Amino acid sequence: MNTVRRLRATIAEINRRYQTPRIAMSPAVRLSLMALRVYLLFLVGLMIYRFVVLVS
Repeated sequence: MNTVRRLRATIAEINRRYQTPRIAMSPAVRLSLMALRVYLLFLVGLMIYRFVVLVS
């Protein structure tokens, strides 16, 4: 139980530390990162779909 509590405290500390970004991002960078996230989710969805098709 102590290990779980320590892990939660560590995660909470990391979340507090990186709550505010240290660098300013331009709108182009934000758009690019959003496009990469969407692309990644699309690829993961495609892999899951392929797995379901192969299994069934």
